[in-house]
Amino acid sequence: MNRLLNTIRPYAWGSTTAIPELLGTEPTGEPQAELWMGAHPGAPSRVDRGDGPVPLDAVIDADPAAELGEATVKRFGPRLPFLLKVLAAGAPLSLQVHPDLAQAKAGFADEEARGIPIDAPYRNYKDANHKPEMLVALSPFDGLCGFRRPTEAADLIEALGVGTLAPYVDILRARPEDQALREVLAAVLGADRDEMAATVHTATEAATRLAAIPGTPHAADYAAYAKIAHSYPGDAGVIAAMLLNYVRLQPGEALFLGAGVPHAYLEGLGVEIMANSDNVLRCGLTPKHVDVPELLRIVRFEAGDPGVLRPEAAPDGEELYAAPIDEFRLSRYVLAPGADAHPLDQGTPQILLCTSGEALLRTATATLTLTRGESAFIPAGERTELSGEATVFRATVAA
Repeated sequence: MNRLLNTIRPYAWGSTTAIPELLGTEPTGEPQAELWMGAHPGAPSRVDRGDGPVPLDAVIDADPAAELGEATVKRFGPRLPFLLKVLAAGAPLSLQVHPDLAQAKAGFADEEARGIPIDAPYRNYKDANHKPEMLVALSPFDGLCGFRRPTEAADLIEALGVGTLAPYVDILRARPEDQALREVLAAVLGADRDEMAATVHTATEAATRLAAIPGTPHAADYAAYAKIAHSYPGDAGVIAAMLLNYVRLQPGEALFLGAGVPHAYLEGLGVEIMANSDNVLRCGLTPKHVDVPELLRIVRFEAGDPGVLRPEAAPDGEELYAAPIDEFRLSRYVLAPGADAHPLDQGTPQILLCTSGEALLRTATATLTLTRGESAFIPAGERTELSGEATVFRATVAA
């Protein structure tokens, strides 16, 4: 097992304080958005096995079967199939959706065949993989996830009293659910940019006013949309966001975001895990490329509850965040002093992240202490026991 030396990604939407507070470091004044733990080539963690820090992807490349286990290599190839992050949102991220595996393979192959450079700003598919993801809140965490019922969205939008939004309200009330959501999203993203900016400005003023009136239905939702609009004034994504469920996670609660589900993280600190992919199609709240026809092909126009997850306790003390995905499995241990050590399955590669307290990892030949914000990589086949007084997240591959 090895302590991980991890990279912080300084995206503009990142909090300036949340990750430094987790790590016990001084804020730099600059945004610190994501702490990456894994072997993604964009910012691989480093491990030191006696010859100085080496990128984890290079360590895995040198002997995939030893690091990942033969079963993992057979299923997913010679790469760690997941990426673990600490995500710290100080401002809203772009409204986005991810393709399923078949769509990603087809889209990547098509763009490769057309000779679109991999770093082109208008490229949709950076790789041939899907990107299901899960986020577990470490603090109260605000986000948008999945479509509202069209009639609920119609009520919320109609209450703003903005005349230019009335045609969308009519569609939401008159059409079948999937058709209504598709038509309105297409109309919002395809509208004249100047006219939509004026509509967004008027809607923002109305949402700000309604959020301040005690007892107003959806007051918290209006406050969230007003905040989004402050970060992205005039962006059509502000209206598109009103079609989605606003959700506030409490610490320990989670969201699973499967293919085709539109979503956006708004504010808070959380642990995020995903399949190794950079495939994102944006719906708004961004200056980046928005490919509306491709987006409409990928989005699943299914309304429903956002599906807040809570951990399922197992007899051995592990708390599992169940997800219908093979590339990753995320769980949590809340360790008590003096309790029996927890043996960790040694058949798959693992990353452990301590988010509070002090955790002790022990193998037959070594021990390693993790404090708040620290993490470790455990190769497949290494027998390890976990103990201490701490909260530890465990990322591995699904059985």
